[in-house]
Amino acid sequence: MDFAGKLVLITGASRGIGYATAQEFLALGARVAVNGRTDESVATAISELGGGDRLVAAPGSVGTVDGCESVVGTAIEGLGGLDVLVNNAGVCIDSTIEKVDEAIWDETLDVNLKGTFFCVRGALPALRKTGGAIVNLSSVAGLRGSAEGAAYCASKGGVVNLTRALAMELAPDIRVNCVCPGWVDTDMLRRDYVDLAADPAAAEREAIEEAPLKRVASPGEIAKAITYLASHDARFITGVAFPIDGGVTAGY
Repeated sequence: MDFAGKLVLITGASRGIGYATAQEFLALGARVAVNGRTDESVATAISELGGGDRLVAAPGSVGTVDGCESVVGTAIEGLGGLDVLVNNAGVCIDSTIEKVDEAIWDETLDVNLKGTFFCVRGALPALRKTGGAIVNLSSVAGLRGSAEGAAYCASKGGVVNLTRALAMELAPDIRVNCVCPGWVDTDMLRRDYVDLAADPAAAEREAIEEAPLKRVASPGEIAKAITYLASHDARFITGVAFPIDGGVTAGY
C-alpha cells in the first residue's frame, strides 16, 4: 500500500488505536492531521510521532456539531485537502441501566455516533474532490449485546448501520467502511475495564480468554486493517463492518 502524498485526518489520534493508525499512515507516506481533545494532547502526540511538516494539529472535541466542523476545517486547511477520514474518537462508560444517567448517555452517543456523522458531513466537499475513503471505528459491541454496556452498544451499533447507509448514499465516489475491534491493548482497556474491576488481574485474564485466539489485539493490528480499507487495494469494498476480534463474534 502506498499513501505517498495522501492527506488523512484521524480523530482521537493522540493515543491508542488512533495513534497507532497515525504511525501506520505516516510509514506509508501520508500526511496526517492529528486530532485529540486538547492542544496539549495533540502537541505531545505530534512530538512523539516525530514532528515535521507531514503532521498537522487539529485539536478539539467531536462531541458537538461545531466541534466536528472546527476539527475537520482545521485539518483540511492545514493539509490542503483530504483523501481519507478515520473516525476513531470514542468514549466507553460501561454501567448498569440504573446508573446510566442522561449525561452518560449523551456523552457516549454524542462522541461515538453524532461525532462520526458530523465529521463525515463536514469532510464531504473535500472527499468528493478526491474520491476519498472513510473508515469508521465501531466495535464488537456494535455487532452483539453486552451486559452493562447498553449506551456503548447503542452508539457502536449505530456506527455500523450508519456506515452502511453512508456507503449507499456516497457511492460510487466515496467508499465507507468500519472496523469492529474486540479487546485491544490500550489505556482505554485498562482504565475503563481492567482497573475498575474488583479483581483487575482476573478481569485482564477474562479479556484474554474471551477470544478463541486467546489474546487481545495490539493497536497496530487494528491500524493495519484501517489503512487497508482506506487504500486502493480495497477499492471494491464499501459498506462492510469488519470484525478484528480474535474470533469472538464467530460463535461460542
